[in-house]
This record gives sequence, structure tokens and C-alpha cells, in this order.
Amino acid sequence: MQLTQFTDNSLRVLMYLGFRNEDQVTISEISSAYDISRSYLMKVVSHLAAKGFVHTSRGKGGGIRLSRHPSLINLGEVIRECEPDFHVVECLGPVQSSCPLLPKCVLRSILREAIHGFLSILDKYSIEDLVASPSVGHGLLRAPS
Repeated sequence: MQLTQFTDNSLRVLMYLGFRNEDQVTISEISSAYDISRSYLMKVVSHLAAKGFVHTSRGKGGGIRLSRHPSLINLGEVIRECEPDFHVVECLGPVQSSCPLLPKCVLRSILREAIHGFLSILDKYSIEDLVASPSVGHGLLRAPS
């Protein structure tokens, strides 16, 4: 299983904001820190705002900040909201599978269990867990201008 680049970047944005505590930051600042396109980050941040993970404000003095404490932003929730689906094989998707092994195939139930286990582990952690050590983000953060 592989998370999309969109989900990876969403987690990076949330971590960056978590390292910055209550500070508002700009998309340009995050873009520079991660070397990710501003226009792409605008889509990521817009999605995170729509899902209630970040608060955005426009204009002079505007920026982005976490909408709640990092301990209240659950990794499993973020990944569920950012990933388009968890259909790692055709038979887990919404379209009727043409696989001749169905409905007796055991692989399908094993993969469902594996996805459930994957998400269950992520449900145990929050953004706070990812930013608990300030030294992790030290080289990433620039002094606010």
C-alpha cells in the first residue's frame, strides 16, 4: 500500500504547522521549507481547511494555522480524509469485480483486515506525536520574517 503524494504533503503541512505551534505561517514559507510548488500547496491547504484541520485567513497578516491542538488531529482521520480510497486490489473497489476467484477468495478478506489494521495503528497517533521533538523540525523551520 502506498499513500498518495497529496496525503504525504498534507501530513507535511500539518507537521510544519505543529512545529510552529500557534504561529500563522504562509504557503510561501511552507513551499520554501519543503520545496513544493505554491500552487499545489494551495490545493492541499484548501482541502485541509475544508476538512477542518487548518484555519486560513487572507490579506495582510493572514496565513495558515492548525484549527485545533496537534494532539486533537488524529493521523488516521487525516489519512482517511486525504486518500481517495483504499482499494488496493480490484475486488475491494466499488465496481463489480470480474475476478473468477470471487466470492470464495480469502485474499479479499485478508486485505480488508490489513487495511483495517493499518488504519487502527494510525488512529493511535496524532500530529503532536510527530512534532514532539523540536529537534526534528529544527532544520526545516526558518525564523519568521
